[in-house]
Amino acid sequence: MATVTKKDLIDRIAITTGAARSTVKSIAQQFLDEMVAELGKGNRIEFREFGVFEPRIRSARVAQNPKTMQRVTVPAKLTVRFKSGREMREAMERRALAHPQVVVTLKPMAVGASA
Repeated sequence: MATVTKKDLIDRIAITTGAARSTVKSIAQQFLDEMVAELGKGNRIEFREFGVFEPRIRSARVAQNPKTMQRVTVPAKLTVRFKSGREMREAMERRALAHPQVVVTLKPMAVGASA
């Protein structure tokens, strides 16, 4: 498995579209900035068939430092949850079927549901 960076994606888009790399980079960064701003406001971002980004508040909790065994209070914080959409799930399932060494866990269908 390889790591694909923002730079890699920008280069691919620039080559595919024929647009200047600097233009693609500016647009991609503005897109990401807008996503961060909306999630920071508590808004949900939905891309049909791709997935949903949703801000969630993680509750405060008490954790333990494994080295010192000292209890530490971890404050509540805002996190982002991503739930994949239908097309992404199907693409991942196709990839898993093409690579038998990949284990896929599918949710079982409800009794009486048809495929």
